[in-house]
Amino acid sequence: MIPAREIAPAKLNLALHVRGKRDDGRHDIETVFAFCVDGDGLSAEEASDLSLEVTGPFGSDLGANDDNLVLRAARALSAAAKIDEGAAIRLDKRLPIASGIGGGSADAAATLRLLTSLWGLDPGLAQQLAPALGSDVPACLLSLPARGEGAGDALTAVDLPELAGTPVLLVNPRIPLSTAAVFTGWDGVDRGPLGDWRLGRNDLQASAIALVPQIETVLAWLSAQAGAEFVRMSGSGASCFALFDREEARDAAAEAVPREWWHLATSLR
Repeated sequence: MIPAREIAPAKLNLALHVRGKRDDGRHDIETVFAFCVDGDGLSAEEASDLSLEVTGPFGSDLGANDDNLVLRAARALSAAAKIDEGAAIRLDKRLPIASGIGGGSADAAATLRLLTSLWGLDPGLAQQLAPALGSDVPACLLSLPARGEGAGDALTAVDLPELAGTPVLLVNPRIPLSTAAVFTGWDGVDRGPLGDWRLGRNDLQASAIALVPQIETVLAWLSAQAGAEFVRMSGSGASCFALFDREEARDAAAEAVPREWWHLATSLR
């Protein structure tokens, strides 16, 4: 049997405004999500129980398999659907962990899509389960441009046809960054609502740079590349990205990325 396959696309926050802290300890944000063509890869085959094999350049950076969001998503879907079927899941971990581009959330969302197809389930079930797996999981489940409000899980689809196919370069200094630590370091100042994402900002950038100063170096380097039209940190960092005016400029920048940094040359969906 040919395994079912899914891509867990890298997530980008084109802008991220933090508006305040919620009673549940999370934060109210306003953001615009966009997604890349490339990301982690998942496959699954029918099996008697649930199992996970992790490979790829960042596979060894993950914790014990039982704590992995992929298995948590699979178990939640199986329990909600009240089925006894299993799946042998394989995760090809190509994106760095704790990097602000949705790695774990994208993997969980891709697992929901993958097993919904493999087990022949109603897609609405995955939509119901996604918020409990993480604030970014609902957006990653769609993997299409959307505006996120609340904790980021209240979604409104946005039409950004001008961005489809845009060349993008992602760069990370290879330093994991805790989302919780970055939000804890936010200064608590509400700097206003998010309108046009191009005129927006990432309110977590200062906190992230305080924890990982190399982010500032990455942003400056991306801004200096020929053809880079828009540069920003994604999510809680430490990954940053640049949108380019043409593929040749993106590829030239990718060739010049310092060896100690991770990078991904891709395009937007």
